[in-house]
Amino acid sequence: MYRIITVCTGNICRSPMAQFCLTRALRDAGLEEGVTVDSAGVSGWEAGRPMDPRTAAELQKNGFGEPALDSFRARAFEPEWYRDRNLILALDYGHFTHLQAEAPARDRGKIRMLRSFDPAAAGLPPRQQGIEDPWYGDMSGFDSSYALIMAAVPGVVDFVRSALADGP
Repeated sequence: MYRIITVCTGNICRSPMAQFCLTRALRDAGLEEGVTVDSAGVSGWEAGRPMDPRTAAELQKNGFGEPALDSFRARAFEPEWYRDRNLILALDYGHFTHLQAEAPARDRGKIRMLRSFDPAAAGLPPRQQGIEDPWYGDMSGFDSSYALIMAAVPGVVDFVRSALADGP
């Protein structure tokens, strides 16, 4: 099983949005049986809480169903997940540097910026590949986050497809 985790600050805005987008794209690509996607926050501030209602609204607007959205609960990233995940996707540079600093050396190569898979951002340094936290703004920030996540999704799907074809 190939395991992906998306990571943001509190796991209520960007990372659950990325989790749901990637899960659907991988299913649509016929890869759902060999891949799982989950999400977490670098902090436990929001642990146990549902996703931000604006995140849920953005996902619903884009065809995601309420039962799955309603059952989502935020959680903090656990250190053993460095070992257990094949791909760790940071949503902004602060998350990326935090994960890199905490990861065992052998697992640092698994950590990537999500937007490193977006052709429009792939050539930029990680510091410039972040998705701003929409929590502080209005709904337009959630629209923008969704668009930036979706721009990276096809690249992640291609990367996973190649990884699965290459075997363990």
